[in-house]
Amino acid sequence: MIYLDNAATAPLRREVAEAIWPILTQGFGNPSSHHRVGEAAAATLKTARGRIARVLGCRPGEITITSGGTEADNLALKGLALGAPRGRHIITTALEHEAVLDSCDYLRRLHDFEITLLPTDATGRVDPADLARVLRPDSTLVSIHYANNEIGTVQPIRELAAIARAAGVPMHTDAVQAAGWLPLNVAELGVDALSISGHKLGAPQGVGALYLRGRLPVEPVLHGGGQERGKRSGTENVAGAVGLATALDLAEAERVDLAPRLAALRDSFVAAVLESTPGAALTGHPLHRLPGHASFTFAGTGGEAVLLELERFDIVCSSGSACAAGSDEPSHVLTALGVPADLAQTAVRFTLSAGTSAADLAEAATRVREAVAAVRGLAT
Repeated sequence: MIYLDNAATAPLRREVAEAIWPILTQGFGNPSSHHRVGEAAAATLKTARGRIARVLGCRPGEITITSGGTEADNLALKGLALGAPRGRHIITTALEHEAVLDSCDYLRRLHDFEITLLPTDATGRVDPADLARVLRPDSTLVSIHYANNEIGTVQPIRELAAIARAAGVPMHTDAVQAAGWLPLNVAELGVDALSISGHKLGAPQGVGALYLRGRLPVEPVLHGGGQERGKRSGTENVAGAVGLATALDLAEAERVDLAPRLAALRDSFVAAVLESTPGAALTGHPLHRLPGHASFTFAGTGGEAVLLELERFDIVCSSGSACAAGSDEPSHVLTALGVPADLAQTAVRFTLSAGTSAADLAEAATRVREAVAAVRGLAT
């Protein structure tokens, strides 16, 4: 099998499995318990939190462990908006993950927030001047993703964060897809909140983290025992935190060498698909994109039909966001970019990993041509 759906979830790394196994089998205590088993678990959690903080360049107390990127986004949006509103105005884009967009919709419907959606160019990039133009005295929060999960476009986060900070408005970025591929040092990025998810990095599904700068007031989304310094109640996932810390450490150690190698493989794959497959069009920015991300539309097909044909050749990829899999609706990202609905429904996304080889991608490019031709043949 050639697995090219790492943006949906990456395989559990062996080093991560080995790191979490002792926690699952021996260090299973509740970190809130005041006995030696619980205190050992609390110490393990503290160490994992410190490792995550080192990668993000922040203090351990600024890291909140969550159940994944969706919860981290919800806590950032709802928590910051309701924790200390300067007003009731949030700025984001129409290209965000549903976790951000649906949180904004919740705040609009139930708390009377006004949502401003920034425009983007045809590749999905935000112009920082547009952010400066829409900021207002009552703006409470800016939330713009670091890199898009469907089209791979990378945003100019440093410039955007500098503009928000100059206006005194906190800025959150969803870095779920960027983690492992792009620098995550929050001081260098200039963001006030940043979300990550473990299973995109080779950690288990069901764990993520939210960086929250300093003493930013945050209204909890989950209430209960007051864990995570009152920000996120619920017994902490110690094994998951260790897995996330291990995966982050490994990804950061490999990133400098891995990212350019995969970008070169990606570019060769993109060129091969565009050259050999009539009607193929790259989506997202040709340069400012994730190194392991290639996404296309194939006019005259259906994305799901192309996926089924590719799976017959043992090639696994996706039609876009895994969170929207099975939906009959076209991608909200592509339609926001002005792609017609019928063309948006032909989208296919290929996302690479460290184990992806040039031979894998050469085979995939050949099979893409054949799959697209087969689907078009069925349609005639």
